[in-house]
Amino acid sequence: MPADRGSLPPVLISQEQIDRRVDELAAQISRDYADAGELVLVGVLKGAFIFLADLSRRLTVERRIEFIALSSYRDGAVSGAVRLLMDLRTPVQGRHVLIVEDIVDSAHTLEYLVDMLQARGPASLRCCALVRKQKAPEAQVDVDYLGFEIPDRWVVGYGLDYRERHRTLPYIGLLEG
Repeated sequence: MPADRGSLPPVLISQEQIDRRVDELAAQISRDYADAGELVLVGVLKGAFIFLADLSRRLTVERRIEFIALSSYRDGAVSGAVRLLMDLRTPVQGRHVLIVEDIVDSAHTLEYLVDMLQARGPASLRCCALVRKQKAPEAQVDVDYLGFEIPDRWVVGYGLDYRERHRTLPYIGLLEG
């Protein structure tokens, strides 16, 4: 468990690197969905809100933004069980859906979400994640659009937090402990 230090964490991925990669992801997603009609972006709260906002503004395809809230962390520790805290407001049956997630760690949360949304009959379902830890995930889920592979360390910033701290940093930093 990382220490909860008050100083700013050292940079792992700079704001400039994030900006470039979000541009690249938006261009790729826009190409892939150019003829698909409206794309439903499902942002996983709270962590994905900054990434989702930046990504959605750069897309050139018609899109709708929805949010879902899940929890698999309790007081900074991974609990293993995933809970649905807030569901979508719009049905996704017959629609193209892109899950936008902040981080893939164990992949349990993403697996739960994919299974849940797949059961609702979307026309297509893909996943986009800002970061994925390099360790082997415990659950198997394809990430179709990936920002960065990162070491198996606790990271904060650009939506990612540790006990609600450092979420609004403009870069991704390492929380040392």
